[in-house]
Amino acid sequence: MAVVITDICINCGACIDECPVEAIVDDEDNPTGEEIYYVYEDQCVECVGHHDEPACATSCPTEGCITWDAIGESPEHREDITDEQRSNKEAVVE
Repeated sequence: MAVVITDICINCGACIDECPVEAIVDDEDNPTGEEIYYVYEDQCVECVGHHDEPACATSCPTEGCITWDAIGESPEHREDITDEQRSNKEAVVE
């Protein structure tokens, strides 16, 4: 994965509109069945080549809702994010 939307998501939709690669789906299309928005790990590029930081996180009104996650199958990822930040699930934007 690249970024993950946590269970404090309020389902406002701000992140979906900002994702340049359409990697985010709403709670109705979440493959895990959870009632939160979901980021497809094999599509998320952490906005590399699109924005200075992940646009989903900068548009999200809920502080700490979107966190860093393991790189996994992500086609692109930010080189400046450490493994520690990812394993600690640090907020993308604070």
